[in-house]
Order: sequence, then C-alpha cells, then structure tokens
Amino acid sequence: MQLQQIFSPSVQHTLDVIGIFVFAISGALLAVRKNFDVFGIAVLAEVTALGGGLFRDLVIGAVPPAAFTDLGYFVTPLIAALVVFFLHPHVERIQAAVLVFDAAGLGLFCVSGTTKAYSYGLNLTASATLGLATAVGGGVLRDVLANEVPSLLRWDRDLYAVPAIVGATMVVLCLRYDVLTPFTSAVAAVTAFVLRLLAMRFHWRAPRAWNRRSTVTEE
Repeated sequence: MQLQQIFSPSVQHTLDVIGIFVFAISGALLAVRKNFDVFGIAVLAEVTALGGGLFRDLVIGAVPPAAFTDLGYFVTPLIAALVVFFLHPHVERIQAAVLVFDAAGLGLFCVSGTTKAYSYGLNLTASATLGLATAVGGGVLRDVLANEVPSLLRWDRDLYAVPAIVGATMVVLCLRYDVLTPFTSAVAAVTAFVLRLLAMRFHWRAPRAWNRRSTVTEE
C-alpha cells in the first residue's frame, strides 16, 4: 500500500498544523515565563513550532520548506502566541503547561515527521531519525533562544528524546509490516506523549557514562 493512500495531503496537513499549534503554545508559554515581550513571545512560538519541520524539509529536499509556502504554517504560531499573550495560566502553573504542551507536540511531530520523510523516499532508519529531529528540533532552538541548556542534552532532565524515538520506531515498524493506518499512527503519537508524561511524573532519566567517577556537580 502506498503511503499516499493512508495519509491524504489534507490529513498530513492537519497533523502538521496540530503539531505546530501545540509546539507554538509551549514556546510562547516559556517566553511568558522568561518575561519576554510580545515580539519575543511570537518569535519563540514560531521557532519552536517550525524549527524541526524546517530542518526535516531541507534534508529531504522538500524545498522551499512548507513553513515558507503555506501561510497557515506561519500564521498558526502567531495565533498560539496571541492566545498565550492574553490567556496564559497563572505564573505558578506555567511550567507544568509548557511541559504538557511540549509532550503533545513531541508525540505528533515524531509521527508526522517520520511519515513525511518516508514519503520522500528515505529508508526506514533515516525516516525515523528525521522523525526524531522533527520532534525535538524546535524545542532545542526554543531552549537555546531562551538561554537555557536544551533539555535534550541535560543529564539531570527527564527523558525527552527517548519517547520520540519510541514513537518514530513504532511508525517505521508499521511501515515495515504494512500496517500503518491513521489509528496505528495515533497510537504511536499517544505512546510517545504518554511516555514523556510518565518520564516527567516518575523522573525517568537516561544513564550517564559507565563507571563515571567525577564528583563535579553540573549547574
């Protein structure tokens, strides 16, 4: 079965817009927590929402990238920024909201990124890799612009990339065995989302180097 028979352009577009919106929400909420002005909120929303997809499109040769050819992709983060600007949660609840929205975007983008990469002729491994990059790229740029070490690189942060890897792997396994459907794609996205939430709830972290003996405490 051809991938286009499973995901029509409208379905793929809808998945992208949903992922863009929830990532933009997480970026805008972080900007509020950092006390950015309205321009900073909009910039962080745009970068968080479009950064990973922009990288993916450049790698697979989908140029010009969708972020520059589809007005909806550019406007959606601005709408999210406006929503956050006027209706952001109370300050003490912003961090929790950032993490939940970020987890939702992680799940959606690891699926849509993997399927789009595969539709452009990449093999399963490369497709999963770009699905991961799509999911975490915007968050990395967000953290860098907000003057924070990206969560992806922090040993003392709960698992971030692993849930996206699991979601992308589920998608390529479904592709491999020809069972990828909207339902199984949703299962992969929800699995990544739930894994990220569980990692935050129970503080699951990746191991550091074996027999690491340094007593230096990172900040």
